[in-house]
Amino acid sequence: MDQFMQAAIDEAKKGINEGGIPIGSVLVHKGEIIGRGHNQRIQQGSVIRHGEMDALENAGRQPARVYRECVLYTTLSPCPMCSGTILLYSIPKVVVGENHTFMGEEELLRSRGVEVVVLNNAECRRMMENFISSRPEAWREDIGE
Repeated sequence: MDQFMQAAIDEAKKGINEGGIPIGSVLVHKGEIIGRGHNQRIQQGSVIRHGEMDALENAGRQPARVYRECVLYTTLSPCPMCSGTILLYSIPKVVVGENHTFMGEEELLRSRGVEVVVLNNAECRRMMENFISSRPEAWREDIGE
């Protein structure tokens, strides 16, 4: 498995071990992880700390050119909020662990020139299926339902 997707999966596992939602992400610039994060909505009582948003926040403030040279890895298809941030900062490529349990804004990203690669990773899917079945109310809240 790709080392960067494995890092995102490791982040997702941190989230579930903290009592949160198992979604992880890493931001990679020129082959180096510059930001990593996991969904922190439950742990921090946050309305915006999805895995992708946490990874971007943890990368710190970057010049615009850095974002244009990055790849964002995420265990789950990005929601509208995270996709908007990807577009805002012109991140050119997103690698998605799985999109079976949740289909985010992949078509929007593609329509705006973002390369979206879906791995259909069984471990990512299994983590989300287990979480959704065991904590459906937390899942529905996370996706705004």
